[in-house]
Amino acid sequence: MKLTAVLLTVVGATFLQVALARFTVGGVVVFDLVLVGAVFAALEWGPVAGILAGTVGGLLQDLLSGDIIGVGALAKTLVGWAAGVVGAQFVLVRSHARMIIVAFATVVHRAMILMLRGLIDQHWPAVSWGAILAETGLNAAAALLVFYAIHMLPAAVERQRVNRRSSLSRRQW
Repeated sequence: MKLTAVLLTVVGATFLQVALARFTVGGVVVFDLVLVGAVFAALEWGPVAGILAGTVGGLLQDLLSGDIIGVGALAKTLVGWAAGVVGAQFVLVRSHARMIIVAFATVVHRAMILMLRGLIDQHWPAVSWGAILAETGLNAAAALLVFYAIHMLPAAVERQRVNRRSSLSRRQW
């Protein structure tokens, strides 16, 4: 596990979440880039990285959102661990397969948040299935973009390096 890479992933996801939070439409259309970052770390570096990313990212998000501190961290920690275990059991190389994991993790995360808030507040919160579906779609789209970009970047850098060589060094005859 690369501790620096995991922490940079979490901090970057939290920064993007805070920067893009003003674009949510009245709290109905939401996204959770910190969750996407935790699942990304879990799938890239294993369950321990998922636990670390989920805990740190969840605590940061709880502190910045003014919500009950620890609820998001616990949910993201468990989801990060589960995503890391699934990623370790199955070889998930394709971006769309990883996107499906993020979509499933989003639904599980939202259900865990609702259950934990229900236990703490002693009443069941209202469930907006449209908001859950929208969040799942936005998180899955963001994950697809991130996974595709991360896996295509090395090939693009290599192509750029090859194209930069002088034409005399390449055999073209």
